[in-house]
Amino acid sequence: MLLIKNGHLIDPASGVDAPMDLLIVQGKVLQIAKPNQIKAEDDVKVIDASGMIVAPGFVDVHVHFRDPGLTYKEDIQTGAAAAAAGGYTTVVCMANTKPPIDSVETFKEVWEREQKLPIHVLQAANVTMGMKGQELTDMDALKATGAVGFTDDGVPIADEKLMVSALQKCKELDVPISLHEEDPALMISPGVNKGKVSDALGLGGAPEEAEYVLVARDVMLNQKIGAKLDIQHISSKTTVEILRQAKAHGICVYGEVTPQHLAATEDLVLEKGALARVNPPLRTEADRMALIKGLSDGTIDMIATDHAPHSAEEKSEPIASAPSGMIGLETALGLVWTYVVKPQLASPKTVIAALTVNPANLYQIPAGKVQENASADLVIFDPNEEWTVPETFASKATNSPFIGWKLSGKVKYTICNGEIVYQSLG
Repeated sequence: MLLIKNGHLIDPASGVDAPMDLLIVQGKVLQIAKPNQIKAEDDVKVIDASGMIVAPGFVDVHVHFRDPGLTYKEDIQTGAAAAAAGGYTTVVCMANTKPPIDSVETFKEVWEREQKLPIHVLQAANVTMGMKGQELTDMDALKATGAVGFTDDGVPIADEKLMVSALQKCKELDVPISLHEEDPALMISPGVNKGKVSDALGLGGAPEEAEYVLVARDVMLNQKIGAKLDIQHISSKTTVEILRQAKAHGICVYGEVTPQHLAATEDLVLEKGALARVNPPLRTEADRMALIKGLSDGTIDMIATDHAPHSAEEKSEPIASAPSGMIGLETALGLVWTYVVKPQLASPKTVIAALTVNPANLYQIPAGKVQENASADLVIFDPNEEWTVPETFASKATNSPFIGWKLSGKVKYTICNGEIVYQSLG
């Protein structure tokens, strides 16, 4: 048994935003009550959550655990540990592994190992065979095996007819299709926004139109189909406006934003070099503020980390040749709390909803809410504790441009299925 006392429960799914105690028995939330109302056995383990927020365990629908085939960067064990350290109890792994998750055989091998982890690790499968954008995978068989959605994340799908077929199949299967939207025909070089910083570094850069042109295309292709279209890692203010207008016209579309795009701009590339190189790139302050507004008004539904581990050797290459991506699970809460909640640009409840119930609802998974008789998947964090991002992580990787940053919002406990899977020692 576990009793969480004196915490402030924020559960956007139920609307609860008040001091509450929680009693956990045999992996489930047995009772939720006002402070000092729960009578527990003498041998109950007590967590004093005074001054802390208790929330549903975070849900991340966009992580890369690099397993199979690229486990020198990360594997499912270290990825799950990083997730737990960041307050996450459910994550969805992307399918751009080696080999890619485009067959039932590959899917089953990694999925069976994922079931043995201390948090809920779900798996997406590829939209196209080999991520080549030429032929759809056997989506029926992959869903039947356990795929929770489909994505070729890392590679945009250029063929419009194939995209229509993919949307139609995902509509039929009632699963999300998550898209990386960067049109290669409009790209000069990836990872750095086309503008003052790319000019200063002598790089061609990635213009925002490479993102929003593909987004506009796919939103309109989905107008009559109505699939659960998820636009990944939105970076451009124009993309936010496209989603806003699409939703106003009743088009089914969802949006993700990363903590790094909410907290930083292209200027970070000048300071941190390849560590701040990411696809799509960090853009301008105007883009950052538009992303925050989109999150605040519901245009953007979810905060997703795009946790993308790389080795130190890879990231030490010159910025023009280093791979794009950064780790993000362990810094997500701190970045969003420091740069969105503390400046009062979005409410705690809005941010927590984007980290919990919104992604859970899209994927139709039993997560993202705190309910009696449901699985006890919780995070307890101190919204006011300041901490410095360390040089090492639970992740196997260290490719974060935020090392040394002082952040507010510290995860103290992560609880999954009623078990404490992470506890801060600080």
